[in-house]
Amino acid sequence: MLSYILRRVVNYVVLTFLATVCAYMLTSAFMDPTRRYQGRNPPLDPESITRTVDELGVNPDVPVLERTGAWLHRLVTEGSFGRTIHQTDVLTEMVARAGVSLRLLVVGSVLAAVLGVALGVWGAVRQYRAADSVITYASYVLIATPTFVGGVVLMILATRFNAAVGEQVIRFTGAYTPGVPPEFWPRLADTVSHMLLPTIALTLFGAAAYSRYQRSMMLDVLNADYIRTARAKGRTRTSALWRHGVRVAVIPMTTYFAYSFGTLLAGSTFLEVVFSWNGMGQFTIDAVTQSDVNAATGAVFFAAVLVLISSTLSEILYAALDPRVRS
Repeated sequence: MLSYILRRVVNYVVLTFLATVCAYMLTSAFMDPTRRYQGRNPPLDPESITRTVDELGVNPDVPVLERTGAWLHRLVTEGSFGRTIHQTDVLTEMVARAGVSLRLLVVGSVLAAVLGVALGVWGAVRQYRAADSVITYASYVLIATPTFVGGVVLMILATRFNAAVGEQVIRFTGAYTPGVPPEFWPRLADTVSHMLLPTIALTLFGAAAYSRYQRSMMLDVLNADYIRTARAKGRTRTSALWRHGVRVAVIPMTTYFAYSFGTLLAGSTFLEVVFSWNGMGQFTIDAVTQSDVNAATGAVFFAAVLVLISSTLSEILYAALDPRVRS
């Protein structure tokens, strides 16, 4: 199993590297950092603009391949993604913001996967009954609803709840409250309060998609031969389904989790904007809107690493659940 996992990790590392290089080449080809300095009053000296983009290594007048080669040399020799248009180190910015985003992503993705699998299994077992219908309709409504709309709705409900109790119980602006006491429990309570709404939104939207996929997989195994064999050996229907059916039905979910993580990451980006979280989502949007080539490449690298990690975890789970893939 270890050799199987190592082979997969090597493949993912190579893909991450290629994705990052391609991201730099594409952003360099289509983004023009000099536009940020144009149209100002008073106008900036063209030579100053050229000198600035040369220092950043993103001068659009330099051929893309030449810029890519210089960027790769700096990445390999210095371990640096370059500097942003604000003259800050890209990697330093990413490290500072990654923790903010990961708090939301890790908790939200795990809860979404667990809740989605549970609802999918429950809906399949209770097929066409009231519980299955409720889960199905609720899932379709959530899937059809844009993420930022769900975030705004939760903010409205939280505002009304705070007004009803007469106290700011749920806080949803920013990742923390300035001036909160440094002690552990006050800081923990403040963190939970700020994470509550975006985590609920990310969990519900992720669970809606997971439940549909898991329900389909579970329905495929309900009438399988091994389920009937287990029943013939004396197991109850519930025991046969949980001991044999659920394990087989969950196997495809491990792969689906890895490839749906990108969608979850996109959803968290919009939620960060809605809830004013200064994380990698806001960093990515700022990089794109400001034509910041180095920052945009760093954002793609961050997303690729997260997908690499989730893919590796899915491979481990897949190998643990299905021994046939270990050889």
